[in-house]
Amino acid sequence: MIDNKRFKQCKISKTYLLIASLVTASTLTAFQTNAMSSPPKLSPEKLDEVINALTIEEKAKLVRGTGMDIGDNGPAVGATKDKVPGAAGTTYSIERLGIPSIVLADGPAGVRISPTRDNDKKTYHATAFPIANLLSSTWDPQLIERVGQAIGNETKEYGIDVMLAPALNIHRYALGGRNFEYYSEDPLLSGKIAAAMVNGIQSQGVGTSLKHFVANNHEWNRNAIDVKVDERAFREIYLRGFEIAVKESSPWTIMSSYNKVNGEFTSESSRLLTDILREQWGFKGIVMTDWFGGTDAVKQMQAGNDLLMPGRGDQEAAIINAVSSGELDEKIIDRNVRNILNTVLKSPTFHQYEYSDKPNLKEHAKLAQITAEEGMVLLKNQNNALPFTSGVSLSVYGNHSFDVMIGGTGSGDVNEAYSVSLEDGLKAASIEYQKGLADAYKAHIKVEDAKRPISKSPFAEYLPKPPLNELTIDHKQLAASVEKYDAALITIGRSSGEFVDRKQSDYYLTQPEKDMIDSVSTAFRKAGKPVVVILNVGGLIETASWENKVDAILLAHQPGQEAGNAITNILLGKANPSGKLTDTWPIDLVDFPAHEGFPGKVLDPNAKPQGMMGSTASEVIYDDSIWVGYRYFNTKDKAVAYPFGHGLSYTNFAYTNIQLNSTEFTDSITAQVTVKNTGKVAGKEVVQLYLSAPQQQLIKPQEELRAFAKTKLLQPGETQVISLKLTSRDLTSFDEKRNLWIAEPGEYVVKASTSSRVILQSAKFSVNNEISIQP
Repeated sequence: MIDNKRFKQCKISKTYLLIASLVTASTLTAFQTNAMSSPPKLSPEKLDEVINALTIEEKAKLVRGTGMDIGDNGPAVGATKDKVPGAAGTTYSIERLGIPSIVLADGPAGVRISPTRDNDKKTYHATAFPIANLLSSTWDPQLIERVGQAIGNETKEYGIDVMLAPALNIHRYALGGRNFEYYSEDPLLSGKIAAAMVNGIQSQGVGTSLKHFVANNHEWNRNAIDVKVDERAFREIYLRGFEIAVKESSPWTIMSSYNKVNGEFTSESSRLLTDILREQWGFKGIVMTDWFGGTDAVKQMQAGNDLLMPGRGDQEAAIINAVSSGELDEKIIDRNVRNILNTVLKSPTFHQYEYSDKPNLKEHAKLAQITAEEGMVLLKNQNNALPFTSGVSLSVYGNHSFDVMIGGTGSGDVNEAYSVSLEDGLKAASIEYQKGLADAYKAHIKVEDAKRPISKSPFAEYLPKPPLNELTIDHKQLAASVEKYDAALITIGRSSGEFVDRKQSDYYLTQPEKDMIDSVSTAFRKAGKPVVVILNVGGLIETASWENKVDAILLAHQPGQEAGNAITNILLGKANPSGKLTDTWPIDLVDFPAHEGFPGKVLDPNAKPQGMMGSTASEVIYDDSIWVGYRYFNTKDKAVAYPFGHGLSYTNFAYTNIQLNSTEFTDSITAQVTVKNTGKVAGKEVVQLYLSAPQQQLIKPQEELRAFAKTKLLQPGETQVISLKLTSRDLTSFDEKRNLWIAEPGEYVVKASTSSRVILQSAKFSVNNEISIQP
């Protein structure tokens, strides 16, 4: 029997359940529909969804930076003032899709940001490490990786995502304005040091930008100059260092250069940015322009230049219009956006890293000093003039003994908390020096500084101060100095910077500098007291005409903020110099095969300079081809002041027992050589392995650097076996007719050397069949 009351209740309950289920289903469907209409948020899993959700206007913003405002207080780039003041630029954020803006900052010698901020009493200094010339002169990738780690740490702790460094264009000619930012005349050394820097910086979870890709060897008309270079030289000299760095360190980004190569802007060259960089070398990251580089935004997009910096509204409009008209396939923009977003996904900003604004500057300063000591090069040391004995007293000359140049100008500059002058270093080491002379120099420097206009631009050209002439010719004062002091120290300084190439006059000593050396040298050496010259320079200078007038020459480069302490430690023997030259120092500028054509010629003498940098269409012909640096000087047996790889020590080293693991080459070959410290103090040695190849269809340099290694600190009498491996690629040269890397059959000679001209051990092996490798 059915209970009607219960049945009615059940019926009512079922009705409520049905209504409830209908409401729930309706609500769920609405919720799902609403969720689907909500835009996706950037993540590795939703990258495709995010790209599909972007409007063309948003895509056009992502492939350009956030702009630059040229104000009364200097340039303000993008959103950096609100994020990291003084940084070089920012990318766009698209908040609705969870895409943050990331920050990019200069530079090659350390993080370049503003040291102070509005309404903020704290300071934001960074460590000024030595310039690239000195870093590469260490010939020590492990040490440079440590420097990179320190720079990467400062990058991350100051809220920056990508460092616009390192730079590794070739030192083709001594007057290149940015040689101080680059490593060497040799692509192998450049590539290995750059790879170490990239690996160090990126180990901290931030990115790098390898620059300037490629053949940015001139500052003159750099935005318009067309570099005419043959394919063999392009591959072997100018691209090779970048190739090594890309393959051995995987930089997050690469910066295309301002110039053209063979008629095409590098930022608009699909062959360079897509065929070579991505397809042949396997690069996966972002390519960005140098600031305001190139002229055609659409061509840049098509070529594979993903990011236009610092970004302009007209570029954005051109891209949108080109997509709308069908001139530019939106799939290309999607490709470029994907590259940018993949980098954003790796950034500290995306991962919401809580940066401290307090990197360990004290520890990094110690590393800067160690690095400076490792990279200084002792060019000359007659009769063991150095190191000075304890208790030495010094008469010190030259503006830059008291006004040290720690680095270059422009984007390679760093806002450090302090810098140590040579005088500071001598004081710290309790070295007696001529204080009256020092005071006169400092007063002179103060007067000259007061005469200079104040510039708020970080790119202002450095103007050298006139010397203190009267002190160099006051023989009565000199005689008193000779009588009281044990030795003379003279510092010769040269600036280096962005925007302008060096003048020829900058390479030679001025007449007052020559007079100073003559006067001081004559007086001190007549009394049997040594004269030591310190070169506080960003590049090469002429030494042949005066080096016989002095007893020792120390190339200190521009050694970073701990300059004075590092130089003093070398002078006193507390640190044993182990740096080696990364360039050939010629007798004269005219000895360079590039001399006649540098920096190039204007194509139309009547043309007016164009653009914000005032460039005029011009070209330079690289008629020196592969004959750059020691490849030319050694092959032509041309006398030099100091050869590539040269550098003295306070001890001596012997090389013995070179051995190859085979006399016939297969896939690789390994050379071993024993190095012994035969002197009386501990020291390090750089073993350089050069290769001489058979001369057949391809004309080869007399020898080429193919491997190198730095020993540990060897105690007197201690030995170390150095092993250096050569691969098939190390044997090859580029055959442009066949578009192949070729090693021809025949006899090859490996040479273990202390410089490109001092061969201590050699061994031979044979290649039985031609080796060919696709580019």
